[in-house]
Amino acid sequence: MNVRKFVRTLPLVALAICLLFLTSTPALAQSDTKPVQTPQDESNLDTQLYLLVGTNQESETSPLPAALGPVVKQLHERLSFKNYRLAATLINRVKNEGRLSLRWVGGPLAAGAASNSTPSFSEFKVDAVKLVTDNNGRMAIRMQNFSFGARIPIYTSSAVAANAPPAPVFNYESTGLNTDISMREGEPVVVGTLNIGPSGDAIILVVSAKRTPQ
Repeated sequence: MNVRKFVRTLPLVALAICLLFLTSTPALAQSDTKPVQTPQDESNLDTQLYLLVGTNQESETSPLPAALGPVVKQLHERLSFKNYRLAATLINRVKNEGRLSLRWVGGPLAAGAASNSTPSFSEFKVDAVKLVTDNNGRMAIRMQNFSFGARIPIYTSSAVAANAPPAPVFNYESTGLNTDISMREGEPVVVGTLNIGPSGDAIILVVSAKRTPQ
């Protein structure tokens, strides 16, 4: 009689063991596939933005930063401008994966606006500056949504008033670009060129970035 009861209860015991195994398996799988959290790189990055002006006009030449030597050599090979001058240098520090935004008032960029009373207005923004690894395993820096814009005074005519010398009249025109770029750490790269008026001059945007020494 005891043997019969054991035989009858054996399937129930087996069913209970199967149910217990099935209900515990998802929890085990979920535990095994939990994503591993990696700490964010807290490095700071020094960025340099150079505004070069390429021109065929005769202008005073001043020494360019030594870091721009290879870039200027490439420009002479690829563009037809006789002279290059440095219009502005902007150095800023940003946290890895941080954003950067600044505006400034500078001197005239185009030929024909030689007076400081006709300044240019510029804006530079990057949504994110990130440390990345390129396909060769080397450290690189990516600038996501690099944006530069400027309002340039363009000479249009002269205004004549009684008993006064003619005064130049300027209209402000907007120019700019948007792009995503990657570069090797510490190596300046040309982002783009922008024509700035009937003189034929152009702004050449050059940027570089590197990690701040700890």
